[in-house]
Amino acid sequence: MRTSQLTEFGRAPGRPLWARFVALVVSAALGALLAAPLAAQQPKATEFQVKAAYLYNFGKFVEWPGGADNSRSFEICVLGADPFGPALDATLAMQSIGGKAVAAKRISKPEDIDSCRILFISSSEEGHLKQVLSALDKTSVLTVSDIPRFSERGGMIGFVLQGDRVRFDVNLASAEDAHLVLSSELLKVASNVRKDEPGAF
Repeated sequence: MRTSQLTEFGRAPGRPLWARFVALVVSAALGALLAAPLAAQQPKATEFQVKAAYLYNFGKFVEWPGGADNSRSFEICVLGADPFGPALDATLAMQSIGGKAVAAKRISKPEDIDSCRILFISSSEEGHLKQVLSALDKTSVLTVSDIPRFSERGGMIGFVLQGDRVRFDVNLASAEDAHLVLSSELLKVASNVRKDEPGAF
């Protein structure tokens, strides 16, 4: 499991572990912005630039089931209306996870997941979230969304806003059902970790 980055980062003194992890994510988001010509002032990462950076960083702290994987890239997919615009592509440009180039992919239905490792479920899919998650049953795809109560409703990682900060909740039971192993370092910086079965929709 690739935990060295967070473990190393977590040893820096003086700040809570979650705050240091958020700083790492924001730094990645700003890095994508600063790849463009510099403005007079340092730009501030938007909510979805930060979320895009989170999606990339999640991939470094999750272990997928073993077995043959012939894909040439590590795909982070978006299901439904894309709220990221160019932010996701900019964040993932020239990045790699596990020796594979990271690529963004947009899909219109859950059956199109193919080689997706991480799936962001857009808020446009909230009306039929139960059906979407059911379609993903028996797959080993990390599901992420900012749909309200996502982790309570069976999703694996749900973005939540705390003031002006983007944080996340984890449904460990859902991840384990998909045979995914989430790094203990990742769980330490989650706002909340659920270990029981999802509640009602």
